[in-house]
Amino acid sequence: MKMENVDLYYFSGTGNTFLVVKKMRETFKKEGIEANLFKIEDSHPDEINLNHTIGLGFPVAELSTYSFVWDFVKALPEAEGTPIFMVDTLGGASGGILGPMYNILKKKGYAPIGAKEIIMPINIFYIQDKATNKMKVESGLREAEKYAYSLINGESNWGRIPILSDAVYYVSIVGLKLTHSAINQKLFPLDVDKEKCNKCGQCVQLCPIKNIRMDEGEFPVNLRKCCYCLRCTSFCPRGAISAPFNYKGKTYRGVKAVEFLK
Repeated sequence: MKMENVDLYYFSGTGNTFLVVKKMRETFKKEGIEANLFKIEDSHPDEINLNHTIGLGFPVAELSTYSFVWDFVKALPEAEGTPIFMVDTLGGASGGILGPMYNILKKKGYAPIGAKEIIMPINIFYIQDKATNKMKVESGLREAEKYAYSLINGESNWGRIPILSDAVYYVSIVGLKLTHSAINQKLFPLDVDKEKCNKCGQCVQLCPIKNIRMDEGEFPVNLRKCCYCLRCTSFCPRGAISAPFNYKGKTYRGVKAVEFLK
């Protein structure tokens, strides 16, 4: 079936996934295919157009992805053969995505047509130098373009390792819960440095799950339901929010904050 319209729903923490899906949209449009990007955090699953090809884009987090991304996928409406594909960005390995994602979508009546994992710069633990990051971005965008063409030409596929992938998925979900619990119980807090913060409110606007509140004239407050997507700490213009898991507190961002605030 010829691809005519693509609606790509994505979440991007520090910009890697956004760069990839933007490149894919450009490639689709170059080939005369209408393509739209929708932020997962601003979208409702019931509103998707089942007459379009659906894309899902997100970053890997602890071998899987964020709970609210899984919640979005699990809440997608039942379909009757709607083509769907996924792309994720990662700094190392996943293992807990391809099988479970395929199973969920297949049971809902979608036709999975492709899955791709693209290496991009690391945004957690150890931040690499600018030259290395630039090289990874360029390579990742080439892969994104090739993947888009493989989807257009019907040459893509959805590789999966059912038993291993499903097992890693359950391990990763437990790992995410433990990590988020540690962060939100103040063991590794993302707290605001009041000497650096100028109360611009950008972190409030950027948080995908509305975890940050800022009353008029007050400093931002962490509501303790953080998923550690790293947006607030990576995009803070004054470096006022800590990054407790990152070596020497260094951060990475692949785009400017304005790209997320459009």
